Amino acid sequence: MAEENTIFIGKKATMNYVLAVVSQFNGGCNDVCIKARGRAISRAVDVSEIVRNRFIRDAAYKDVKIETEVLPGQNGTDANVSSIEIYLAR
Repeated sequence: MAEENTIFIGKKATMNYVLAVVSQFNGGCNDVCIKARGRAISRAVDVSEIVRNRFIRDAAYKDVKIETEVLPGQNGTDANVSSIEIYLAR
């Protein structure tokens, strides 16, 4: 999937990300990937559900991938961080 079809979820308001996903679909993309790590995972799920139920009713889940990424921690130790990738398609 192309990088421009990917929405990275962070700390902004949920509707900002919903607007980004809807803009991708309205711009002609048929597939959009929503990526999040850690505490933003619940926001990513909210974004995908809002898009599917309110704005793009013909969008469906194409795939959902979950994994644990190992990132360097603050003390020099490794930290496990959960991540999710939600693929929506028209």
